[in-house]
Amino acid sequence: MVDTARARRLAKRIVSIVATQIQHEVKDPRLDMVTITAATVTPDLREATVYYTVYGDDDVVAAAGAGLASATGVLRSAVGAQTGIKFTPTLEFRLDAVPANAHRIDELLAAARDADARVAQQAAGARYAGDADPYKAPRTPEEIEADEIDADEIDADEIDADESDLSESDGLDHPATPGRASDPAPVPGERVP
Repeated sequence: MVDTARARRLAKRIVSIVATQIQHEVKDPRLDMVTITAATVTPDLREATVYYTVYGDDDVVAAAGAGLASATGVLRSAVGAQTGIKFTPTLEFRLDAVPANAHRIDELLAAARDADARVAQQAAGARYAGDADPYKAPRTPEEIEADEIDADEIDADEIDADESDLSESDGLDHPATPGRASDPAPVPGERVP
């Protein structure tokens, strides 16, 4: 069974050892601006990938990569001596892309904030193409009076219609009253009220 907790502990230890060795033991000027950021170790503890960042332009980054490649043997020996594990993992150095990606995301967020500010500025001085709300307009006194007259006529018509409906059958099936011919036949064993 693979012990991932052990691999994580070893990865942390490798970061510490490699960073200390680069800072104090390895005398390569190409590694002056190198920062060890993280490490991962395979579950069998045989291979370790060490991530680093470099402060500088592309030439400095390339020189730092070459410096780490030349110091790999010394760094691996230090890891083996200080960890005390049976098999010292091989070290592979990779440039960490997280800071570059974070910088790119910050740039995109800043551009989005600027675009939102421009839209908000345009919206602040904007006016509707037509009325503010074309579906809602103040009613004139004539319209109010006409609506009141129409409402009175509709109410009178509805009252007359309701009275005539009471006198006529509406054709709907209403609950049957006892003794009507339209009652369904009783179910055997059921009590009839």
